[in-house]
Amino acid sequence: MRLVRFAAVALLALSLWAPFAAQAQTVAAAPTAPAPTAPAPTATAPTADAAPATTGVAPKPAKPKPATTQAQRFQKRFDAANTSHDGHLTLEQAKAAKWTAVVRRFSKIDVDQKGYVTAPELRADYLTQRAAKAKQNASPTSQPAPTSSRS
Repeated sequence: MRLVRFAAVALLALSLWAPFAAQAQTVAAAPTAPAPTAPAPTATAPTADAAPATTGVAPKPAKPKPATTQAQRFQKRFDAANTSHDGHLTLEQAKAAKWTAVVRRFSKIDVDQKGYVTAPELRADYLTQRAAKAKQNASPTSQPAPTSSRS
């Protein structure tokens, strides 16, 4: 009876210890030559019967796609705000979309007083504002900096 119990305990210990021993051997046996490159992936798909290989490390979640360009984000926002999908953004649509920058400058952008603005008009206004801001930041201030009068 003792022998059976000992064999069961030994088998259990061996099964628990084996994965750690294999990891220790791979870490201890550092390669002296560069590792060969992995073969090119094959075109065969895994079968439904095949179990995925587990390495003990959880796979990293897929990274989100890189951010779209500023022009693509702008067009997406314009299309979402333009609920009538006619290419004309009204003040009410801009307010509903909570596009505060457009709401604030709507009368300046809509120079023809049509009651709507288009995507090219919004882009032109954005570029004009950006250039004015860059010019303001590049030029030295015409007024002297305020001095503190501590007595």
